[in-house]
Amino acid sequence: MKLKEPFITPDFMLETRSARHLYHQYAAELPIIDYHSHLSPAQLASNHRFRSLTELWLSCDHYKWRAMRANGIDERYITGDASDWEKFEKWAATVPYLLRNPLYHWTHLELARYFGITDRLLSPATAKSIWDDANRRLEQAGFSARGLVLQSKVVLLCTTDDPTDSLEHHHALASDTGFPVKVLPTWRPDRGMAIEEPKAFNAWLDRLAAAADIDIHDYNSYWEALRRRHDYFAAAGCRLSDHAMEMVYAAEYSPEEIPRIFDKVRAGQRPSREETLKFKSAMLYELACLDYSKGWTQQFHIGAMRNNNSRMFTRLGPDSGFDAIADWPIAQPLARLLDRLDSAGQLPQTILYNLNPKDNAVLAALLGCFQDGSIPGKLQLGSAWWFLDQKDGIERQLEDLSQMGLLSRFVGMLTDSRSFLSFSRHEYFRRILCNLLGREMEQGLLPRDMFLVSRLVRDVCYGNAARYFGFDVPTLP
Repeated sequence: MKLKEPFITPDFMLETRSARHLYHQYAAELPIIDYHSHLSPAQLASNHRFRSLTELWLSCDHYKWRAMRANGIDERYITGDASDWEKFEKWAATVPYLLRNPLYHWTHLELARYFGITDRLLSPATAKSIWDDANRRLEQAGFSARGLVLQSKVVLLCTTDDPTDSLEHHHALASDTGFPVKVLPTWRPDRGMAIEEPKAFNAWLDRLAAAADIDIHDYNSYWEALRRRHDYFAAAGCRLSDHAMEMVYAAEYSPEEIPRIFDKVRAGQRPSREETLKFKSAMLYELACLDYSKGWTQQFHIGAMRNNNSRMFTRLGPDSGFDAIADWPIAQPLARLLDRLDSAGQLPQTILYNLNPKDNAVLAALLGCFQDGSIPGKLQLGSAWWFLDQKDGIERQLEDLSQMGLLSRFVGMLTDSRSFLSFSRHEYFRRILCNLLGREMEQGLLPRDMFLVSRLVRDVCYGNAARYFGFDVPTLP
């Protein structure tokens, strides 16, 4: 069934004349800096070709998996052994039930932008025609992994990488003059803090030792290995670190305790909860100092309660759609950590992402206590993340940042995604931002000064990120 008029129109989400002018004249054609993603550098290096829309769209998208489970779809059609067509057919059967879920917007925005499909809504009735049309597009040269990145006007993207990673694919991409997009690694040392499971931690230490070419037999040699790998990442162009934390670690500890805890875990003994918190607190502080020494930006993703379904974790592993929002207190421990780093003169540029919407204002207010005038927007309230990455969540993040900080210094949107179609979230964000600003211009809450407001739009959507991270990317005219 064809629509009388498209759902995704040129003015989608733009409610006022000023909003439409801001978006179409200043935001729409800006290039993209995607400074936090989970895209595969291996797929970019090999210029991977996708066998079907299912591989491209459904194979690693736990947002869609959760929705399908909620719609009563059997796991065989989600992560199981069903065919690509069968999985897509079940996704198409789920989409009509997604009204008011952000997946409804994202689905049709991606179909419109990458496949030119605007005359149909995805449903069981249109599944076959959309499947056939999209798969024909995937056969074209512009629909490889690199082609999709170039289509999206990406000039730089950062992946997420373990300290033990060889970065071989990043090196291959850096030396490939035929691909103009910069692909940089991001230091993700979470496994280096996860001592609560000694067996897994020690296995990771062995990989770290091999990567750093050092025998890790005590805490000092452990840190020497981390420093070597930190240097290796820096040489590959890394400018950011990233930490995924259920809570902020800022327990009190003495310098003598941490080596003893390390020795205990290295010997295969499980640490107590108190020892675990002390070790993680020490690591988080020292890793921040390491980032500061290189001029990197540290990112904290706070508040995910992970792997809640033990049965499905055993079956599918992590990142498969069984995480949720946590409600641990974050203000006091975060204040202690930032204060300790600030007092030592070691506080790096920092971006904080919260998963619980109650923490927006908490973080926005706290960050103002540690801005030191050295860098515009040195501490940032990060973009709406994960469960908040939708119209309401983005608007609430923009509101709290605006009321308690400087929206004009915000480094903007990112995808945080494993999908090569998720760059459309930058468009989604830009439309929401322009709609907010345009509406307030027409209400008289902002000046009707298009030059003034459009400068904010261009900075938030592109310019601020380029300057804040020190990326070597094209400048705006």
